[in-house]
Amino acid sequence: MIKENTKAPVFKLPSTNKKNYSLKDSIGKYVVIYFYPKDDTPGCTIETNDFNKLLSKFKKLECEVFGISKDNLKSHDKFRDKYKIKFDLLADEKIDVLKKYKVWAKKKFMGREFMGIVRTTFLIDKKGKILKIWENVKAKDHAIEVLETLKAFTKNKKGP
Repeated sequence: MIKENTKAPVFKLPSTNKKNYSLKDSIGKYVVIYFYPKDDTPGCTIETNDFNKLLSKFKKLECEVFGISKDNLKSHDKFRDKYKIKFDLLADEKIDVLKKYKVWAKKKFMGREFMGIVRTTFLIDKKGKILKIWENVKAKDHAIEVLETLKAFTKNKKGP
């Protein structure tokens, strides 16, 4: 299990900005990585749109936001364009990063068991350490909670 106050697993994934994104690219900034099950589904759309609406507030706190699912870039591009998402979505089609972050797990839905993505968010500090983990996230108002947590961390850093 991945724990808070430990180094975030490093990875490299294809991004909707047409480059590969590596977590190392964000050293010196805070990073929010949220893992979500599927592009353009109700909960994932709510969560992504909420992060999108608050993006400028995250950026003011020197924080980048990335969404990761196992959808391919073509699916991500359609999702991004449809909702005018202003941050990058990363494609983990081989589910390597999902497994590294322990968010690929057995799920139950309508009596069926299957492997899937457990909606989870990680807040990572400027040195690559995990500050906070949210597991089994409820999409509604989650982005606000992440932002408030980031604000609290940044306030504590600047304080006496």
